[in-house]
Amino acid sequence: MKDYHKQARRFKALSDATRLQIVEMLTEGGLCACKILAHFNITQPTLSYHMKILCGSGMVHCRREGAWMWYFINPEVLAEMGFLLKKLQKTNAKNEEGCACGEGLR
Repeated sequence: MKDYHKQARRFKALSDATRLQIVEMLTEGGLCACKILAHFNITQPTLSYHMKILCGSGMVHCRREGAWMWYFINPEVLAEMGFLLKKLQKTNAKNEEGCACGEGLR
């Protein structure tokens, strides 16, 4: 059985504009928390809150180096999310064709 709770947690993590932008930034490569902070007008505790959600979803990994945390995207998780979205898109296309009983959309 698929873990829909895990997938829902991942998509929920992306439902915030700041977190979505952070994930997009991380697709270019790992970033230090100071670089992420410099991009936004938020405090360090606010960034920590967002990163806790992203790391908790599995989309982002972190590593401490000295006083700073470094964040990296988890490409496997993003690939799983993309696969699910593609599957849903195919399902929608089938639904537009009508169902097996011969009835189309009303």
